[in-house]
Amino acid sequence: MTAARDMTAATSASSSAFWADADRHLVRYAGAGRFTREIIESAAGSFLYTEDGRKILDFTSGQMSAIIGHSHPEIVATVREQAARLDHLFSGMLSRPVVDLARRLAETLPAPLEKALLLTTGGESNEAAIRMAKLVTGKHEIVSFARSWHGMTQAAASATYSAGRKGYGPAAPGNFAIPVPNAYRPDFTTSDGELDWRRQLDFGFELIDAQSVGSLAACIVEPILSSGGIIEPPEGYFAALHEKCRERGMLLILDEAQTGLCRTGAWYAFQRDGVVPDILTLSKTLGAGFPLAAVLTSAEIEQEAHDRGFLFFTTHVADPLMAAVGNTVLDVLIRDRLDERAAELGALLRDGLEQIAARHPVVGDVRGRGLLAGLELVADGATGRGSDELGALVTTRCLELGLHMNIVQLPGMGGVFRIAPPLTATEAEISLGLAILDQAIGDVTDAT
Repeated sequence: MTAARDMTAATSASSSAFWADADRHLVRYAGAGRFTREIIESAAGSFLYTEDGRKILDFTSGQMSAIIGHSHPEIVATVREQAARLDHLFSGMLSRPVVDLARRLAETLPAPLEKALLLTTGGESNEAAIRMAKLVTGKHEIVSFARSWHGMTQAAASATYSAGRKGYGPAAPGNFAIPVPNAYRPDFTTSDGELDWRRQLDFGFELIDAQSVGSLAACIVEPILSSGGIIEPPEGYFAALHEKCRERGMLLILDEAQTGLCRTGAWYAFQRDGVVPDILTLSKTLGAGFPLAAVLTSAEIEQEAHDRGFLFFTTHVADPLMAAVGNTVLDVLIRDRLDERAAELGALLRDGLEQIAARHPVVGDVRGRGLLAGLELVADGATGRGSDELGALVTTRCLELGLHMNIVQLPGMGGVFRIAPPLTATEAEISLGLAILDQAIGDVTDAT
C-alpha cells in the first residue's frame, strides 16, 4: 500500500509539473479555448490512452484526420521504412512516392482533375488554390460561405468567416460571404416553412454583384461545413452554385479537407451532386493524421497557371515521406473498401443519434453524411434557441465517461457536436460512443 501511495503521489507531482510547464511556456492557439486536462501518452485505433491509465474513445479521429485510426500498423511500417530511406528533398527534386500519389489521386477522381500539387496542411492547400485561381483568371475577388473555415494563412483566413476575423487588421481585399443554406435554421423560407435555398442563393449573389468591382475570381466552399456546424447544403445547391460561378467567369474550388477520401460514404462528397470543381483541395484525411495535403486541378488550368508563372512552393512541398504515407492511406481505403464501410457505419451512427434525439428534448437536430455527423443541442426545442453552456457541460461529462467529443459553438447556434470516428471503427465502438453520449446528455439535463 505504501509503494502504491508513493507511486500515486509521484504521478500527481509529475502531472502538476507538466501542467505548470504547459501553462507557463505554451502559446494558447485556440482563442478562448483551453487545453484538455489530460496528458495523452499513446493512441491506437479508435482509442487514446492517458498517462494515468485512462482509455478514451476518440470520436473526432484526432483533428478529424486519423481516418484509418491512430497508429495504423501499415502507416507505422511505411513511416519507418520510408524515413530510413528517403524523407525529404530539395523542392525541385522528385521521388517515386510523389509521382505515384499524384497519379493515384487522379485515378480516384473524375476528369478533368488530373494535376496534383502535394503540400502539408489544409490552409496551405487552400492558399495555393486561391492563389492559382487569382492568377489564372486575372482577378482577385473570392466568395465563400458565411460560416466557412478554410485555414489560418492570409488568403485562406480571409475566406474564413466562422472565427478569427476580429483584431487582426484588414483581410485581403475582395473577400465576400454568402449565406449558408441551413435547413434547421432557414433564413429564406417557402410557404410551408422549409428552406428556400434557391431564393437565398439568388439573394446572396445579388449582394455579391452589388459589391464586386468586376473582379470575381473564385468561390471556395466546403461540401459539408464542419466548423460551421456540420451543415450540408441540399441536393441541387452545388449545381446551382456552379452555374452562378460560370455566369461570372469564376472558378469553383471545393475544400474537401474533412469530407474527402471516403468519410461521407463516397470517395468525395461532391460526387453526390454530379458537379466537378475546377480545383479540389484535400488535407486531413489524405495524411490520416500526418501533415499531407493536395491541390488537384485540370491540365488546362495548370497549363494556364504555369504559363503565367505560378509560384507556390514550400520547404515541404512534395516530400517523399508524406507522399509514401498518402499512398499507404489509399492502399487501405481501396483494399478494405472503406467508402462502403463508412456508409454502413454512418447508417448505424445516424440511427443511434436519432434514437438519442427521440429520448432527449435538448437535441434539436441530427445531420451529416456517412461518418461525419452533427448533433445540435438546444435550450428550447420548440424555438431552437441554442445553449453554449449545455454543449460545454455535455462535452465535459463525455470526457469523464471516457469519450472525447468536439463541440462547435458559434453565435446564433446551439452547441453542435462534430462526430467523426475513424472509418476503421467497429460497430461495438460506435455503439459504445453512442451509449456514453446518451448517458452524458441525460446526466447533464437531469442535473440542470
